[in-house]
Amino acid sequence: MRVLVTGHLGYIGTVLTPMLLQRGHDVLGYDSDLYARCTFGPPDRIAAVPELCKDVRDVELTDLADMDAVLHLAGLSNDPLGDFNPSLTYDINYRASVRLAELAKRAGVQRFVFSSSCSNYGAAGDDLLDEQAAFNPVTPYGESKVLVERELAQMADTTFSPTFLRNATAFGVSPRLRFDLVLNNLMAWAFTSRMVLLKSDGTPWRPIVHIEDIARAFVAVLEAPRSVVHNQAFNVGSSSQNYRIRDLANLVQQRVAGSTIQFADGASPDRRNYRVSCEKFARTFPGFTPRWGAGRGADELYTAFTQVGITVADFEGPKYKRIAHVQELLAHGILDESLRVRTPAAPSQHPMASPGRW
Repeated sequence: MRVLVTGHLGYIGTVLTPMLLQRGHDVLGYDSDLYARCTFGPPDRIAAVPELCKDVRDVELTDLADMDAVLHLAGLSNDPLGDFNPSLTYDINYRASVRLAELAKRAGVQRFVFSSSCSNYGAAGDDLLDEQAAFNPVTPYGESKVLVERELAQMADTTFSPTFLRNATAFGVSPRLRFDLVLNNLMAWAFTSRMVLLKSDGTPWRPIVHIEDIARAFVAVLEAPRSVVHNQAFNVGSSSQNYRIRDLANLVQQRVAGSTIQFADGASPDRRNYRVSCEKFARTFPGFTPRWGAGRGADELYTAFTQVGITVADFEGPKYKRIAHVQELLAHGILDESLRVRTPAAPSQHPMASPGRW
């Protein structure tokens, strides 16, 4: 298939793209490369594919010509970044996503796989939630995902087939590694300081899933018969991988010798609290089994941190922390207030791609 992957240079996209290539798909990347300075490890780990270096808000009908499918990952990627400017979150994550789908449908793209989130469930308590559970998002990020799902579902017809993958909280190593994800963050604190730092009281539930398993789920949906996935939502992960945050902290402590669990100043209950069932995906794709659990993922992270090296300043600062990176780009005038690059440039001259500090 000819596949347009938005956000192909992000945390998940840099893992998904080589997987698609290995499966024989033709990939066109679409990404503003906001995090060009945030590569973890050797830069040649990022697969080179034909790409459009554009903001998702600027997509044109011609960008979608001859595409069989769109895998839509691009957007402001987490709650802190979504809270930074909620109106921009709705512009980028919601309105631009709906417009992309509308243009894809006009262009004759038949399949549209949307990277949604279990954040849709928000403040949900201790019940195990399947895809029929009520939405209760508590952040602009979660609300934006709900809005996109609702509008795209109404666009579904005989010519346009959307699918919604509600990913659990991701973890794992990527060329565009994120440290604002719970397991990644706990491991980074333990590795650098021998302190497993909890920023909440540890009681909330989170389902977690490795990015490789998320990428494999995208490939499975892309390659599935249309009738199997048409206008369907799937929780992506494993029902066995629901954890309270404190249990993840204990798991990390057991793997990092000499580490202790500590609570950050002001640690308090987190309104985001949900457990999910992933049995629908398991039933629909009986040959699909998640390959990663929290323990193996923690070991992978520890090994990667040892090989590449990180400090607290790295993962709590602007290199790997999404909100801090965007704030630094704004402070240096590289982005304007709408989070657009101020001076358009050819891909080889991208203003965020040059080495060194601003």
